[in-house]
Amino acid sequence: MPGRGLQILTVFSRRALVAAVGSWFGLAPPPQRRAVIARQMRLACEELGPTFIKLGQLASVRPDIFRAETVFELERLQDSVPPVSTQSVFDIIESEFGCPPSELFESIDPQPLASASIAQVHRARLAQDYRMTCGRSLCAGAEVVVKVVKPGIEETIENDLAIVRRLAMAIGKAGLDRRMDIVGTIDEFAQSLRNEVDLRNEGRVADRFGFDFRQDALVAVPGVVWSRSTSRVLTMEYVEGWRLTDITDAERAGVDAYGLALHGAEVFMRQVLVLGRFHADLHPANLFVTPDSRICYLDFGIVGKTEPAQRIAIAQVLAATVYGDADRAVRYSAELGLLIPEDREAQVRSSVAALMQRTIANPGGSDVRGFAIGFLSILADFRVKIPAGYGLLIKALVTVDGVCRSIYPDIDIAKAARPYATRLIARQMLQPQRVWSKIPEVLRSAIRVISE
Repeated sequence: MPGRGLQILTVFSRRALVAAVGSWFGLAPPPQRRAVIARQMRLACEELGPTFIKLGQLASVRPDIFRAETVFELERLQDSVPPVSTQSVFDIIESEFGCPPSELFESIDPQPLASASIAQVHRARLAQDYRMTCGRSLCAGAEVVVKVVKPGIEETIENDLAIVRRLAMAIGKAGLDRRMDIVGTIDEFAQSLRNEVDLRNEGRVADRFGFDFRQDALVAVPGVVWSRSTSRVLTMEYVEGWRLTDITDAERAGVDAYGLALHGAEVFMRQVLVLGRFHADLHPANLFVTPDSRICYLDFGIVGKTEPAQRIAIAQVLAATVYGDADRAVRYSAELGLLIPEDREAQVRSSVAALMQRTIANPGGSDVRGFAIGFLSILADFRVKIPAGYGLLIKALVTVDGVCRSIYPDIDIAKAARPYATRLIARQMLQPQRVWSKIPEVLRSAIRVISE
């Protein structure tokens, strides 16, 4: 462990030195300087292996803690590593179920479909019929995917987390953690990482997501085969399809790219504003398109939640953003826990209004990513504290925008947000106790809708 601790310190020290030489001595202005530092942080995580790759990925959905430059750089972390041997996979399956894999599966493809830092995935065929909790049945011989946690990964992660926590405590004692509770942040990330290593958590969320969208003909969620799943093995229904990077192949097969992209945006809005649970890690590797034009969702390791009161405020923020109303957007952001000091509120509003003019009130369509990055930068510049859930939502919205644009480049997801936000606001305002107090705001909203 001392050797590993020295390695971690050496890698981050070397990367920090490279960043200093590349930015400070290169006289780069602050934004570019931050970008150089963020890139070196990403490279350090990749160099240090599984624990740090996953910690970096968790950090990439936390703009409440890290600046926008760091968040979007860490999004590029490569989590593709060489697979372990097939025999190692078989040994884990046997240790989990107490019998050889041949008694559980008709066959398992020795060539993995994917290999990441924590687990790898193999195609297989069931040995018996199985009825999933989603209501669908799989016959003996049906194709499934088997996700298996790599041997020794739990011990590696725990050792690394212990070292990182000791380093965080040393930083705290030295008084270098004024901007954040670094030990608390590490503890929070550590718990998230432990949850992700237990594959049952992913299976439960997938089942919940599948239930929520069981009536949606354009959404596919693989069912879980619970009789072939444990904390270290997750077996799910195999769904055929194209990766989003191969969307041109899907279009050639007759898939309506625009309709699919629009529905993808609508599904996200429904998760956030109606269901109160949203997939917070929707990068292209976790989505693909089926031959019957459905969007298939995978990997439910990171999920955000919204409470009923929050959904109304989120709807108000979305509606205000779509209509370029900075005052209203900032006001309702405060209801979501955004702590804006009174002496800076006017400056924040002014900066957000200017940002909206550049990114949302654009004749060529809304630049959601540009707005989100700019908004997070404004909050960071004015030292505004961002609640964790709010930051996660903004990051997820940007990711969904990128995914939808990869399907259909000219999509404007603001149009998808508008109906859901409008309905939720109308429902709230029609509550008897709120009708009279909200008449002025209703009239203002009506005028905007008519002018559109």
